[in-house]
Amino acid sequence: MLSLADVEAARDRVTEVARVTPLEYSHSFSRMTGADVRPKLENFQRTGSFKIRGATNRIATLSEDQKAAGVITASAGNHAQGVALAATRAGVDAKIVMPEHAPIAKVEATEGYGGEVILAGADYNDAQDRAHEIEGAEGRTYVHAFDDEHVMAGQGTIGLEIVEQCPEVDTVVVPIGGGGLISGIATAVKESLDDVRVIGVQAEGASSVAESLKKGVRQEIDAVDTIADGIATRSVGEGPWEVIQQRVDEVVTVSDNEIALALTYLLERSKTLVEGAGAVALAAVLAEKFEYADDETIVPALCGGNIDLNDLTTVVVRGLVQMGRYIKIRTELKDNPGSLERLVEIIADHNANIYGIQHDRTSRDVAMNAAEVVLDLETHGHDHVDELLAALEAHGYEVETLV
Repeated sequence: MLSLADVEAARDRVTEVARVTPLEYSHSFSRMTGADVRPKLENFQRTGSFKIRGATNRIATLSEDQKAAGVITASAGNHAQGVALAATRAGVDAKIVMPEHAPIAKVEATEGYGGEVILAGADYNDAQDRAHEIEGAEGRTYVHAFDDEHVMAGQGTIGLEIVEQCPEVDTVVVPIGGGGLISGIATAVKESLDDVRVIGVQAEGASSVAESLKKGVRQEIDAVDTIADGIATRSVGEGPWEVIQQRVDEVVTVSDNEIALALTYLLERSKTLVEGAGAVALAAVLAEKFEYADDETIVPALCGGNIDLNDLTTVVVRGLVQMGRYIKIRTELKDNPGSLERLVEIIADHNANIYGIQHDRTSRDVAMNAAEVVLDLETHGHDHVDELLAALEAHGYEVETLV
């Protein structure tokens, strides 16, 4: 099984490529939770995620014949970029199979780092099947995204940095997709410090480890569905599963809404951009998915910042909804002069800002003498939303909340 010596050896190989990323105290999140929250900002890593560490370590261990034949991998995006950059720096040809619906930003970045991208399949597992076909046909070395001890050891160098930057840490919170990251970090911190907890976090829509722990045997789920595409795998790797069982104290899950809320808070309060997978560790802390004490020192690993801008818009809107800062409502008006003005006056009197209005007289869902109105509103919190809706209903409007 993976050892501290493996992780320490990996650091020697990756030190010229991977940055030592910041670990900083957060006043905002500490105040919100009562804990001493110090995010590990791995979203500032080269290629925007931790994956460059494991990829660099794996490629550094290839034989000369393997380097000449080239490498192949499958990835939802971050591992793709890590392999592309690590291979290019080592003079190794790299092909990367990504799911057909991989974020455009991650596809373009992978190509920019020198990798040849092949799009195949609905998710990571489908892409992996195609990559193995290419591996057999072309004699390339497959660089697994997580189920490889060299990759796991490379990711574990984050744990060595956490130990050095925050030796007083009580709890480290780590995202889980295939398990390579948490197995490396858990090995590094558990073998370096006494009395430190490691909490794993999965998205509810990709909770293979949580299901596996319930049943006591490694499980593969039928499908994944989450905004955290970087951890959207159907199963954990065999090697990581062994480490998780022995070195991870607890695994929890968070919803997409909780992920969106954490991501939005990071943007607003910390001016820090992460992707969905990068927000899950903080989401678990904010949602109190595990027990922690006041003033407990918690290090959530923000593992990546590669988010597609179109996805970012959607996620931020969802986060604002969770904060009570945005609402979309539908109501009906009598199709008379002044009806819309009276509605707008009520909204203005209650200090809500109108982003947009859709006014439709032709909808088949309303009476002939009525009009449908959909409004996008900026609000100031859940209490404000409740007050506004109550005021509209008090004036006789039947209101449907759309988001």
